[in-house]
Amino acid sequence: MVRPGYGEQAAGSDMHTILLIDDDEELCPLLDQFLTGEGFRVDTALDCASGMEALLTGNHDIVILDVMLPDCSGLELLRRLRDQSDIPVLMLTAKGDDIDRVLGLEMGADDYMPKPFLPRELVARLRAVLRRAVKGNDAPRRTQQRIIRVDDLEIDTGARRVLRQGRSVSLTATEYELARVLVSQAGAVVTRERLTMEAMGRDPGPLDRSLDVHISNLRRKLGTSAQGDQRIKTVRGTGYMYAVSTLQH
Repeated sequence: MVRPGYGEQAAGSDMHTILLIDDDEELCPLLDQFLTGEGFRVDTALDCASGMEALLTGNHDIVILDVMLPDCSGLELLRRLRDQSDIPVLMLTAKGDDIDRVLGLEMGADDYMPKPFLPRELVARLRAVLRRAVKGNDAPRRTQQRIIRVDDLEIDTGARRVLRQGRSVSLTATEYELARVLVSQAGAVVTRERLTMEAMGRDPGPLDRSLDVHISNLRRKLGTSAQGDQRIKTVRGTGYMYAVSTLQH
């Protein structure tokens, strides 16, 4: 079952549309009212089936997806969604459920929020994810272009494209931003704080593992270097470094 927004929607053609997939019938109208007041349009789906139907037939900019749904796991819905779409997804997880958070990020979620959460923090996270997505969608219209090459890896910052040995690598918006920052600083250590802020639009929390999971996904997609080494090195207590054998600008 899909419900249109509960609250009165603000006028304007440039508002982002959110699909909220959550079976909490008390939380959904409260979130809808708050998000509408923040300038979003909101549709609500109460289960996986209606959520997937809405995703395939609607015109949404971002999904808020709860892990616990009545007819299937939100993680399963995320897996099916990622087979068909790269729409940004923010997961809602139970407080303290680290396994669901890590699994969600590994399966392609852009960010997560543990319940209960502060509505204003949710809005900040949504806007950060949307800014990254808009950057990617606007890329073909940009005229400024810079090619960053490190060994067999090339990043075209104008087209927001990553090539490994001449072949395109499919990355999420967050993974692309991480690759761009690390490769542009190849051979130097980039702090966790800078990576989290530039790639995810927020400061890292003391127990936040999001960055590590995104880095793990990026490592897997980039593969090893021609010499068989990891491209992205962990610098304990500091951050990460993209390792190079030769560096070209």
